[in-house]
Amino acid sequence: MKKMESSLAGVMLLEPRVSGDDRGFFLESYNERVFTELGIQEKFVQDNHSYSTRNVLRGLHYQIQQPQGKLVRVITGEVLDVAVDLRQSSTTFGKWESFRLSGENKHMLWVPVGCAHGFRVVSETAHVLYKTTDFYAPEHERTLAWNDPALHIDWELEGEPVVSAKDRRGRKFAECEKFR
Repeated sequence: MKKMESSLAGVMLLEPRVSGDDRGFFLESYNERVFTELGIQEKFVQDNHSYSTRNVLRGLHYQIQQPQGKLVRVITGEVLDVAVDLRQSSTTFGKWESFRLSGENKHMLWVPVGCAHGFRVVSETAHVLYKTTDFYAPEHERTLAWNDPALHIDWELEGEPVVSAKDRRGRKFAECEKFR
C-alpha cells in the first residue's frame, strides 16, 4: 500500500497494490497490520455503500459526537471527494482538499475524525464504499454547507448539482460546530 500525504493534517490518499492479469485483478482493500504501519490505528465498526448518479453531491457530513473516521473508496464510476478540516487545534483548520477516486484508479482516502466529508459524482453513476470508526448516529450528524462562499470549494460543477434537502440546509463554516 502506497501512502500519499495530502495538504490536510492526517488525511491520506492510499494506493493499494493491484495484481492483475487477463482474468481481472485482485487488491487488498484493508489489512489491519498494513494500516497500522501507515499510521491508521483506528478500528472500523461499520461499512457503508452509496450509489449515486451523475452530478449528485453528498455532504459535507460529520458527527460532532461519536465522530467517525472514514476510509473511502469507489468501486465503479468516479467521484470528486472532498475533506474539510474542522479541528480547531489542527495546523490545517478551515482548509479543504479534493481527490479523484474511481474504480479505475482504485485509490482510497483516509478522512480522520474531525473532518467533514462529501463527494460529487463525476461519472454516469458511482458506487462508493466506506468504512467508519464509529456507528452512524443521526442525532449527532452535522452538515457543513457544501457551497459556503467562505470555503471556495471547487466542486468542478457541471450545472446545478443534485443535493438532498438535508444538505441544502448545511451550516456555513463560521456557524458550524467544530472540533477542539
